[in-house]
Amino acid sequence: MTIACLHTAESNITVYEAAAKALGLPDGMLHHHVRADLLLAAEKVGRLTDEISAETAALLWHLAEDADAVVLNCSTLGPAASKIAAGAGAPIIQADAVLAEQAVKAGGKVIVLCTVETTIAPTTALFEAAAKATGAEIEVRLVPGAWAHFRAEDLSAYLAAIADAMKAFSGESAVTIAFAQASMTDAVHLLPENCPQPMTGPATALAAAMAKITGS
Repeated sequence: MTIACLHTAESNITVYEAAAKALGLPDGMLHHHVRADLLLAAEKVGRLTDEISAETAALLWHLAEDADAVVLNCSTLGPAASKIAAGAGAPIIQADAVLAEQAVKAGGKVIVLCTVETTIAPTTALFEAAAKATGAEIEVRLVPGAWAHFRAEDLSAYLAAIADAMKAFSGESAVTIAFAQASMTDAVHLLPENCPQPMTGPATALAAAMAKITGS
């Protein structure tokens, strides 16, 4: 069995491999494909355009021809998955959509943290749509300055900025906190014990992919 993972950052490969190991998936099951240019193009114009969406959809369709499942691991590009998911040769898992479904299950307040501005609109739409089923209250927050660290390839400063933003939640009554982007995942290792633990996308996405493959 193979799961094709479409990333827009090389560093997310290790994040997904760690999640796969934690789930007990065999080595080599994940086939990684990195297209950083797609996210860069969206950032340049400030949104996901029809052209970028169409290119992403075509790539997902191609990956589905040779895999048992495909995981799209980019919240900015996420809406492209819906264009071809129904007719693709394998299930296409939109990582942040799975995360949204899980995050709203308990209802109440859900705070979604993101670090790149181009994901605010699609992430908000995705979580609010999921929240209709449970009445959850969605609040999407941008971690200021974090993405500049990521683009400068300073992952330590990037993750530290996310962890600092998380510490502010220690006194809040949020039922659930979610990290909208896989690149944020390793910030959990920097959180103090009294800080709420956020939900992250890679593990939930891979579990959803396995459920589709096995029919369980």
